[in-house]
Amino acid sequence: MNFRGFYAILDRDDEQLAITLAQHACALQVRMKKASAGELARVARMARRVCAHIPLIVNDRIDVANAVGADAVHLGQTDVPIEEARRITKLAIGVSTHNVEQVRAAVAAGADYLGFGPVFATTTKENPDPVQGLAGLSAAVAAAPGVTIVAIGGIGLDDAAAVYATGVSAICAIGSVNTALNVANAAARLRYPG
Repeated sequence: MNFRGFYAILDRDDEQLAITLAQHACALQVRMKKASAGELARVARMARRVCAHIPLIVNDRIDVANAVGADAVHLGQTDVPIEEARRITKLAIGVSTHNVEQVRAAVAAGADYLGFGPVFATTTKENPDPVQGLAGLSAAVAAAPGVTIVAIGGIGLDDAAAVYATGVSAICAIGSVNTALNVANAAARLRYPG
C-alpha cells in the first residue's frame, strides 16, 4: 500500500471521531484491543461507511477485516505470520516492526507496508517495545527501500518535521490526536509536508 501523511487510529466506538479522522488522514485503522469480534466488526463497518475515500485497515483480526470489506489488515509480531495470512486473505497486509531485523524479515515476507516504532516513549501500549528514536527510524527506512513505513509510538505534534525528515511516508499518533481538544487541528499538523 502506498499512502502518505497522517495515518489515523480509531480506538473507540465514536462515529464523530471517525469522521473527523477520515477527513484528515491518508488511512484509518480500527484498533480496539479489548473489543469482542462482534463489537470490532460493528465499529469497522461504521468506519468503512465514513471513510470510503481512504484505505480502511483492521488491526489484528483478518476475519473481521475480510467481513467488513477492509482494504488491509495490520498484524503484530505475535499475530499470524504473513505467509499464513496470505492464505486466508487477499487484503493488503501491514506489519508492526520494532527493530531493523523485524523490518528486514517483514519486507522479505512480502509485507505491503510497515509500522515502525516506538519512535519515542508511548503510553498507548501496555508493554511497549524499546524506544527506537529517530536514528532507529532512519535505519528502518534504509532497510525497506520502496516500502511504505508509518512511524508509530509517542509522536507529538511538534515532532512531525523531524519524523518526516527520516524518510517515512506517514505518521501515526493516537494520543496526540485522539485526545486533543481539537482533533482536526491536531491531525492537520501531522500531514505530510508540501
